[in-house]
Amino acid sequence: MKVNKEVRQLSRQLLRASFTDGQLDGGRVTSLVKSLIEKKPRNYIGVLDAYKRLLRLEVEKRSATIESATELNAEASAKIVDNLKRKYGPDLATEFVVNPALLGGMRIRVGSDVWDSSVRNRLQRLQEQL
Repeated sequence: MKVNKEVRQLSRQLLRASFTDGQLDGGRVTSLVKSLIEKKPRNYIGVLDAYKRLLRLEVEKRSATIESATELNAEASAKIVDNLKRKYGPDLATEFVVNPALLGGMRIRVGSDVWDSSVRNRLQRLQEQL
């Protein structure tokens, strides 16, 4: 589906209006969507789709998944979380996952940013070079 300029602008305005004190406000999102549905401006379905996509990206940007081959100790976990919150903001939600398939190291994903220092990734890169 092609999104025209007007739809993009309106969806971005809705996204900017969805924040309260730098935090995404669920109540405000709900009221904005209800208001848009009641008013039914031109292309409002496209605006809702674009707004939904922007919200999904914003929520992903504010959540981190930290995968490791073994469970991390409390000190290492706290240090990783502190560093991520310093880079992405204090409202970052973190989730730790044990993934034995990594073989060693860890993989961190925040939104579309991925840091992969796992042994599995290194072996795959080495295999591609050979």
